[in-house]
Amino acid sequence: MNIDKTKPVMLTGATGYVAGRIAEKLLQEGITIHAPIRNPENKDKTKYLDELAKKLPGTINYFKADLLDQGSYDEAMKNCELVIHTASPFIANTKNPQQDLVDPALKGTENVLSSVNNTESVKRVVLTSSCVAIYGDAKDTLNYPNQTMTEDIWNTTSSLKRSPYNYSKTLAEKKAWEINKQQHKWDLVVVNPSFVLGPGINPNGTSESFNIMKQLGDGSMKMGAPAINIGCVDVRDLAEAHYRAGYTPSANGRNIASSENVSFLELANMLRPKYGESYPLPKKTLPKWFLMLVGPLGGIPRQFIKDNVGFPWKADNSKIKRELEMEFRPVKESVNDFFEQLVETGVFDKKKK
Repeated sequence: MNIDKTKPVMLTGATGYVAGRIAEKLLQEGITIHAPIRNPENKDKTKYLDELAKKLPGTINYFKADLLDQGSYDEAMKNCELVIHTASPFIANTKNPQQDLVDPALKGTENVLSSVNNTESVKRVVLTSSCVAIYGDAKDTLNYPNQTMTEDIWNTTSSLKRSPYNYSKTLAEKKAWEINKQQHKWDLVVVNPSFVLGPGINPNGTSESFNIMKQLGDGSMKMGAPAINIGCVDVRDLAEAHYRAGYTPSANGRNIASSENVSFLELANMLRPKYGESYPLPKKTLPKWFLMLVGPLGGIPRQFIKDNVGFPWKADNSKIKRELEMEFRPVKESVNDFFEQLVETGVFDKKKK
């Protein structure tokens, strides 16, 4: 599928962490972005995108739309051949996962793709899914071939009560494939990132990525880091992956976007040479039994600790390297650039040791 770079691209969630970097990449390439957002009049929300658009050859136009409002994407989608759908909330703790996670992810995807079906010009949709649509808990990977995640595997263990964010991403991606298979007008390419790190265009971001980075440096993990292993991908590389997924004619299917597999303690050790003297980075791993005792007091369910602490995390990124020719920054670079951004914005000023 060849996509015309002179045609506008609709990008949902443009004011978000991942989409902000995708917007930057599109603007660098001189592409016009149609950005549907809830409140286009709120210049505080759009200022970082507006600053980029002033410096870069592309342009950005805003449209009023809401994930839960069917038909609200129709106007923004006019004349677009490519739609990039990133908008989906990432919240670790919520009292109403149906309302806060599942509805925006699932209904939002349905509404965007309903507009795609009604827009003659659209040829391709790139969907931001996640590795959590492949696995529910780290323990699940013990049953995978070579204990490694691949694009062929689906998360079958998450539910509304157990890892609801993972559940929301799985439902949304499955719905996207279901809708895609019911027509022949547009193709679907999915990007499945692991944990996203790296500086955003908005230094005051509120994603879960920012929260975990803050916890590494503000003393929350001073006693030790949980023995949690994760895959990591730089947000700037993830933007490049979306761009290639959109404009590589042969791009297809699911694509795991992940650089390296690391533990929380390894992330801290990557920061230590530069920041270890000034910030209370964790120096050891907390025992699992201790986490089982204190985790629930901090809002971490025992079931999560039981099924995710102390297990390996491995994902096969060979498909995206081979088919989209992606290369990934080392995680050490990503985590240091990200931490530096938080230091510069003063996040840790009151928490230094």
